[in-house]
Amino acid sequence: MIQTRRPIPAQQIKLLLWDLDGTLVDSELDLAHSINAMLRHLKRPELPIEVVASFIGDGAPMLVRRSLGDPQDEDFVQSALEFFMHHYREHKLDHTYVYPGVMDVLCAIRENSDIRMAVLSNKPVGPSRGICDGLNLSAYMTKIYGGNSFSTKKPDPQGALALLDEHGVRAEQAIMVGDSQNDVLTADNAGMFSIGVTYGLSPESLKVHPPDVLIDHPKELLELLGLATHPKR
Repeated sequence: MIQTRRPIPAQQIKLLLWDLDGTLVDSELDLAHSINAMLRHLKRPELPIEVVASFIGDGAPMLVRRSLGDPQDEDFVQSALEFFMHHYREHKLDHTYVYPGVMDVLCAIRENSDIRMAVLSNKPVGPSRGICDGLNLSAYMTKIYGGNSFSTKKPDPQGALALLDEHGVRAEQAIMVGDSQNDVLTADNAGMFSIGVTYGLSPESLKVHPPDVLIDHPKELLELLGLATHPKR
């Protein structure tokens, strides 16, 4: 079901910025497995998958810090982060998959419109690109940026503003699509429109900072863009 708080003028949209985890792909299990591998390595008790999932969304350093209980020893956190990243690089595609309907939506947007698409994630750029390459998402994207591509992460608008500039698009011609309040706040901070997805990892946070439009299934995005039954515009 589509829930609209602020209508999006579909005809003026030129750019879609996609979040990755919880929006394009379900990466929950691989992230949880790598966190628990790190915890085993540190002789700490493992965490339930749903607990790890609640820590996802603010980048790998924050995921590790939260999983460790926010310790004050920065050297310890850095060492743990390095172990986590090494494990995750090797196992990032063990169970991660593209959400049902996403590939159809990407294909329809590419084939039936002039809208360009890019990924803006808080996940480090290496794994982000590796996942997009491995799951055939890269072919649809003009750019793939991660949490270490810029000096700040979402919800700071630096990455979104850079993508607007690189594509020669004004903020009111772009939409940020994501599953968390970070994505909504990024859009707000950049002056863009926002679409929240309820099927992702952080739907509860969308109640705190509601997007302009909320959708339950990827294919509803085509309806919003006027592409569900219409040819290239």
